[in-house]
Amino acid sequence: MSANICIVGLGLIGGSLARSLRLNGFSGRITGVESNPHHCTIAMYRGLADEFLPLDEAVDMSDIIILCAPVDVNCQLLPHILDLIHNTSKVVTDMGSTKSDIAAVAASHPARGRYVSAHPMAGTEHSGPAAALDRLFFDKVAIICDPGSSDTDALELITALFQSLNMHILYMKSSDHDVHVAYVSHISHITSFALALCVLEKEKNAENIMALAAGGFESTVRLSKSSGETWAPIFLGNSGPILEVIDTYIEKMRLFRTHIETGNGDALKELMLSANEVGQILK
Repeated sequence: MSANICIVGLGLIGGSLARSLRLNGFSGRITGVESNPHHCTIAMYRGLADEFLPLDEAVDMSDIIILCAPVDVNCQLLPHILDLIHNTSKVVTDMGSTKSDIAAVAASHPARGRYVSAHPMAGTEHSGPAAALDRLFFDKVAIICDPGSSDTDALELITALFQSLNMHILYMKSSDHDVHVAYVSHISHITSFALALCVLEKEKNAENIMALAAGGFESTVRLSKSSGETWAPIFLGNSGPILEVIDTYIEKMRLFRTHIETGNGDALKELMLSANEVGQILK
């Protein structure tokens, strides 16, 4: 397989896709679309694309268009791209972390079948084209949403793309996807941001943070280094499930607070014993 590919947004995800698809031979020519001049310069320096063009020109010369911009930008761009590829064999997919909003945007478009909704469960706390990695997606999960709404050939093509990255494919509804990722991904970022803010507010001495921070703190706040440009639209786009999980998280924090305040060690141990069960899942 050697498809000409347009990647819109050459950050961590888009840049890593470019590197991986070039290395595994899935891509032919890679055309980049990047609105950030600084990112464009870095992406050019790293050779992430063969050339950079305006969106319409890039779509015209590509077989596959991959949206790797922030989720709100993907929603804005998708209808126009579907207009451009209507009645062609071209396929557009997105790598966004929320799916219900973009599913609604595409639902009534006459070229809906040429769109495949996808989310590779891969990433780091870093952002931008300088963070792009060769094997970011290797042995990770790729979720394809609402597969029945995509044309068979479009679905097969994007499935083949993920399989070329050695990814495991799961299928689910957009609405189910957004609930699941709120609990297993989005809340992790929110709590990391919150903990970082808490520490920065209460501990004014940076040297103390560096000297006393053990591995647990470092791993817990790692995600707080993630880009606000990426994550603010995700939190707002998935606000319903995220607000529900925040309420559940606050409820659990209140339990810990109550048992600590009342000196109830047995209750604390019981909470932690219950939490330990996640280790049976994440072996």
